[in-house]
Amino acid sequence: MDDQQAALLGPADVRRLAEELSIRPTKKLGQNFVHDPNTVRRIVASASVTSEDVVLEVGPGLGSLTLALLPAAGAVTAVEIDPALAARLPRTAAEFAPALRDRLTVLEADALRVRAADFPAPPTALVANLPYNVAVPVVLHLLAELPSLRHGLVMVQAEVADRMSARPGGRVYGVPSVKLAWFAEVRRAGPVPRTVFWPVPNVDSGLVAFRRVEPPSSAPRAEVFRVVDAAFAQRRKTLRGALAGWAGSAARAEAVLRAAGIDPTTRGEQLRIADFARIAEAAAAEDAS
Repeated sequence: MDDQQAALLGPADVRRLAEELSIRPTKKLGQNFVHDPNTVRRIVASASVTSEDVVLEVGPGLGSLTLALLPAAGAVTAVEIDPALAARLPRTAAEFAPALRDRLTVLEADALRVRAADFPAPPTALVANLPYNVAVPVVLHLLAELPSLRHGLVMVQAEVADRMSARPGGRVYGVPSVKLAWFAEVRRAGPVPRTVFWPVPNVDSGLVAFRRVEPPSSAPRAEVFRVVDAAFAQRRKTLRGALAGWAGSAARAEAVLRAAGIDPTTRGEQLRIADFARIAEAAAAEDAS
């Protein structure tokens, strides 16, 4: 094996490591371990990771994706909530990629609670097989907390991938689609078959790629997101009705919408993130007058 390469985990390796750690994958933690080397190679290639990148991996599990990232990245910081998995990962790197082991840092932490100061170097890329039940909150938290993150590729449940990458007007366009658009351009990057996981999940998976963009507005993000949450809390209502609680009344909601140049009879799923920002700006201007 080349010094700058890593041996990758196959099905037998995954089961051996799981047995060694007495791990029985749980639905609660969304644990489905990838055991197909070609899949992790494809993920790393699709993520466009270079030696200039400090990669953040969330939920590395037994290390299948970690081992594929080490030769491609300048450094990898893996955030793992499970103490047993976090403790084993450096030894797995030493076993399968001895020349690259120093590129790996493992943080035993909850990805929903990590802060920029927790990282030895600012991460530039997020590449992860994310637990299905927390995928969107994790990505939103990391993009907000780590301005150094410029691009990424995550594997999530196919349905979640559709929502993350949806465009205005689509049936699944909603809060995740709009909030992610504040931070980044998001797109689907292909399907992932169930058979590459152990245990085999009962859902399909998909890859979602993102590249950071400048926010569409100088309005406070929290205020814009309050508008987004209100607009989609009652999807069937027009914005005049859906934003009534947020604005204080339907009449004020209509006035703010008209000031923002938005038809009050429109529904939330028709608006882009920039439109929601204009609503927040219009409300702030009215409050200030």
